[in-house]
Amino acid sequence: MTRTSTSTDVPPTADPAAGTVHPASGRPVRIGVQLSPQHATIGQFRDAVLRAEDIGVDAIFNWDHFFPLTPPYDGEHFESWTVLAAMAEMTERVEFGPLVNCSSYRNPDLQADMARTVDHLSARATGTGRLIFGTGSGWAQRDYDEYGYEFGTVGSRLDDLAEDLPRILRRWDALNPPPTRRIPVLIGGQGERKTLRLVARYADIWHTFTRLDDLPRKIGVLHDWCAREGRDPAEIELSTGYTVRGFGPLLDGRLDRLHELGFRFLIPAIDGPDYDLAQLEPLLRWRDRVNESVAG
Repeated sequence: MTRTSTSTDVPPTADPAAGTVHPASGRPVRIGVQLSPQHATIGQFRDAVLRAEDIGVDAIFNWDHFFPLTPPYDGEHFESWTVLAAMAEMTERVEFGPLVNCSSYRNPDLQADMARTVDHLSARATGTGRLIFGTGSGWAQRDYDEYGYEFGTVGSRLDDLAEDLPRILRRWDALNPPPTRRIPVLIGGQGERKTLRLVARYADIWHTFTRLDDLPRKIGVLHDWCAREGRDPAEIELSTGYTVRGFGPLLDGRLDRLHELGFRFLIPAIDGPDYDLAQLEPLLRWRDRVNESVAG
């Protein structure tokens, strides 16, 4: 999967009027949910995971932080990868993963081994794992400061991620046993000079919280990077949603516009302790209606 590029670090200059539609005609709509591992007991989180699978979501995500992202900031919180291992065992059908893993917190070869192990835990009777390896460069300074990691800069953290990703892919190839499948790589972010270049080079899924009006430009930049990296943009699934902190174009409620732009994976975030999943029901009905119309 590693690709060699001869391009420079100069970001592409995309015409905002160009690249407004991402090639996604062959992809069905998927609805995921990010269940925040905060402000809830592990029992409440487990119940939410089981309910989300039961109502028909396609994927369930947590996040990779060490403290709550919304008040109270010293409230209940649980670590990402140990929770993911439990999710592998408690679910039967859904894909799942971190949205997103912070590459700064763990040696990349260790990340690969953890992901491979969780992939196998989730295989169950089918023999095929369900983990999505969502990853990014990290941003929450408190996580770094309190757990003893160097915070650096946005640029240095992205440079580290660029070094980590090929190591992760190589380690997956070297492990015995290897992953049960080619684990999908999701990269989160929207930076035009570094992040979207990494998406073009490595990602199966691009997840962004870019404002709806800015998405056509970002898609154009991604397509330019794909051209430089020798990558067919149709290979990359576009994903968006909203966060418990109130960011994301899905908050605008313009599902048809997101679909028109090529987004096929929509992931709202829901907070504890109650994990009210009612907001997923109209999204699931819309998914089924759109997918049925395409299939018909």
